[in-house]
Amino acid sequence: MKKRKMTDRELTFLLITIPVVALFFCFNTLPLIKGFMYSFTNFKGYGDYDWVGLRNYKDLFGDSRVGKSYLFTFKYAVVGTIVVNVISLILALGLNGKIKGKNVLRGIYFIPNILGGLVIGYVFGFFFTYILSQMGKALGISFLSTSILSRTSTAWIGIVIVGAWQAIAMNTIIYISGLQTVPEDVYEAGSIDGATGWKSFKHLTFPLIIPFFSINMVLCMKNFLMVFDQIMALTKGGPSQSTESISYLIYQNGMSGGQFGFQSANAVVFFVVIVAISVFQMTASSKKEEQL
Repeated sequence: MKKRKMTDRELTFLLITIPVVALFFCFNTLPLIKGFMYSFTNFKGYGDYDWVGLRNYKDLFGDSRVGKSYLFTFKYAVVGTIVVNVISLILALGLNGKIKGKNVLRGIYFIPNILGGLVIGYVFGFFFTYILSQMGKALGISFLSTSILSRTSTAWIGIVIVGAWQAIAMNTIIYISGLQTVPEDVYEAGSIDGATGWKSFKHLTFPLIIPFFSINMVLCMKNFLMVFDQIMALTKGGPSQSTESISYLIYQNGMSGGQFGFQSANAVVFFVVIVAISVFQMTASSKKEEQL
């Protein structure tokens, strides 16, 4: 059988993809492989190193600081994901309705997603530290008289507020896209059967936007688990390491703390955890869609 020669068009497409694949390998795949390799060493980020086998992975499970960072990260991710999806869905329902200037409002709601996380963090840090505390003093509210970022019991709330404020924009747009795929005939048929208001949403709208809900849940959980910018701008892991996320711990101790090998092992474990959670979410969502 004679082999078919590659056309000029196909050759052009191949030549275009080669630089992209090369860049992806150099800046994504290669660092991932090297990080996995360093996780089996005592590399400090400079100088020589020795192979230590699985010692870094064993030490991870006995490190209280690592355990504390995982607990904070999971708490932050779960709370943030719930808050963002509830508010985003409510906003999407409102912006999808028959209101004047809804296209302009959609653009306004999307602005937080465009701004950088560090910029937003510094702005909110100033707000929490100076403006909100002064308002609390003026109103005689002791809870707000000092910055919520300065207390171990409330600092994480400030980070959730900032993270949610920025994440709501994208989730709202995705929900709006899902709501626009629901045919009007469905609501007309439902109204005949008496399905209005909450019943209409529960039995008609939500089941039809389950795929979009699944996408938002997976993306939102992943992004919140990888929180870094807000921590860096607002608390730098404080006070008393109460808001130290896994990503921030890997950066802080891996880059400047002389634990490059150890934190590389932490990064590998964290990567596996994120993949496992994402797969679990997608599997659970798929089963839910099949049931509906």
